[in-house]
Amino acid sequence: MIRFAILFFALSLCAHAATEADVIVYGATPGGFCAAIAAAREGASVILLEPTAHVGGVNTGGLCFSDSNQTVRSTVLGLFDEWHARVEKDYQQRGVELPYKVSEKDHKHWTYEPHVAEKITNEMLDEAGVKVLTKRVLKQMGKDGTRITQITTSDGDFTAKVFIDGTYEGDLMAAAGVSWTIGREGRKEFGESLAGKQYPKAKMGMSGLGADGKPLPLITTTDAGADEDGDKNVMVYSFRLCVTKAPANRVPFPKPANYDPARFEVMRRYFAQEKRPHLLWDLYPLPGNKFDANNGIGKQFSMGLIGACNGWSEADEAGRAKIWEAHKQYTLEMHHFLSTDPAVPAAIREEYAQIGLCKDEFPEYDHWSPQLYVREGRRMIGEYIVSQKDIMKEPKKDDAIVVSSFPIDSHDCQRVGTAKFVVNEGTIMPVRVPGRKHGYPYHIPYRAITPKAAECTNLLVPVALSCTHVGISSIRVEPTWMILGQSAGIAAALSAKQNLAVQKLPYPALRERLLAQKQVLDLPVLADLPPEPKGAVNIDPKTLPGIVLDDSQADLKGEWSHSSGFKPHIGTGYLHDDKRGDGQSTATFRFKATMPGKYDLRMAYSAHETRATKVPVTIESGGRKIEIKVDQTKPLPVGEAFRSIGTVELDGDSTITLTNQETVGFVILDALQLLLVP
Repeated sequence: MIRFAILFFALSLCAHAATEADVIVYGATPGGFCAAIAAAREGASVILLEPTAHVGGVNTGGLCFSDSNQTVRSTVLGLFDEWHARVEKDYQQRGVELPYKVSEKDHKHWTYEPHVAEKITNEMLDEAGVKVLTKRVLKQMGKDGTRITQITTSDGDFTAKVFIDGTYEGDLMAAAGVSWTIGREGRKEFGESLAGKQYPKAKMGMSGLGADGKPLPLITTTDAGADEDGDKNVMVYSFRLCVTKAPANRVPFPKPANYDPARFEVMRRYFAQEKRPHLLWDLYPLPGNKFDANNGIGKQFSMGLIGACNGWSEADEAGRAKIWEAHKQYTLEMHHFLSTDPAVPAAIREEYAQIGLCKDEFPEYDHWSPQLYVREGRRMIGEYIVSQKDIMKEPKKDDAIVVSSFPIDSHDCQRVGTAKFVVNEGTIMPVRVPGRKHGYPYHIPYRAITPKAAECTNLLVPVALSCTHVGISSIRVEPTWMILGQSAGIAAALSAKQNLAVQKLPYPALRERLLAQKQVLDLPVLADLPPEPKGAVNIDPKTLPGIVLDDSQADLKGEWSHSSGFKPHIGTGYLHDDKRGDGQSTATFRFKATMPGKYDLRMAYSAHETRATKVPVTIESGGRKIEIKVDQTKPLPVGEAFRSIGTVELDGDSTITLTNQETVGFVILDALQLLLVP
């Protein structure tokens, strides 16, 4: 009996020892698993805890078309680059040809299949010696002053010298009593012009109300609130589905549980008025004859269930399961509607009917992605808050741990419907360096992943880090999160080894190890970035003489699409009407001619054979009205950004209106220039 008691005690001690580590990472997102690998490579013992059964977040859950193609690739190295290089090597060893080479660092599409991403992730974790434990849901937190001493999960207690919150939602951070926020700031809070409400240039001219005067399904509000104010809305969630049209690998979409055709009445109204409708899902081609299906940014209707993600981060396990299922059922219902409803154009119905799930992906989940795409969760209020000015005006930091350069890019936050219009609010279209495809290169400081020292001294938060909504709109992509995770893992290992508070870790020592793990920390200058094609430099309207009316100043009605594909152009891009020719797309410029007289009216547009030949332009001023028809296939004078389209007389308050009434071809809306005739 005594020997048995001693043996039982020894076994208990061994079991207890297995729950101890130098570093514990909670949340196996890409940021989380990179943190675990990086810490282990620094010699720390590491346990990676994941509350679900799925390891890898969206990188192994359906996001297969990496956002690295829009980032300054020369700065996105470290574990992100290694992970992708190993993905490519796996394909090469199997003789699968990919559309890129690992040596081509700049703006190449990294694409892969989910099962390959999962394989590489598990191999790297195993090689690093990380102990991975799934289905460990956080239940309780133990603290001694500012230090976390223990976390209790649904299956065991765990202790460590340093903890890392790798969750999208900031669960460990919140449980530790660290300050956080969620939703959107107002414009005045951090002086951010992109904060508050953000509307597209045009609203859909149709009613969002039913016969009873109440909002239709899928409309989230009839009043978005004051433009300058913030709110608690987060950008829309969706699934990144791996789909195929290949019959041999295609699994039909499951039937939705409770399909109600009335739920999609607002989409019927869209198809009824839209002369040139398009696919509502973005489909990115992948190896294996597959597609990554994604929510389409800037589209009125797509895979994202707008508004349903609010409350996800604050919900418990059961609450999140309910929200997850609501998103799945919406996606199934939408696919059923798009592939069967007679209101949908036949060509689009046929396109969606061909799409199915992949037989060789996610078999344990009935081929459905196990990971909801959480684009934005809680955000820590830490030692430093990254905001718009840090991205666009003050990019350099003395304690840099990442060079990020993804454009500021937010998906919709709410859908507003009234008796006169329907509009998605919250989208921030990609904000890039003028004249280039890149976002603004900027540093993320170490202070942005450390809590305030008075709140917690042994926790790092690389995913739900300290930033504004505008800040997370740029930071939120997996390449950036993976390198942030790597930086956090290295910092955690160093802090654990030296028994230091994470806020006290000397930056020079951290920088040395970041560089040793092949990160890039020096900001590139624009001259170092890959050159744009010749003639692609955009023109700042402020540098031009006369009265210049850019498309950004127009009062728009109907459907307009933004583009910057043809260069040069005035400002950040131009608009076009998608060749609708329905007379519904109008743009009106209102201005004052302070000096009466005759003006040379000049138009900027990208001449091409696909452009409209008779674009109506109406000028009204001083009681006079004149209409001009413009041929936008006609080339501009060599070396000129504008072409003269006529002489007009202006006096005081004036308007110029451009429409697509009875036009054939693309109507381009870039800019107008008025030069006083001597």
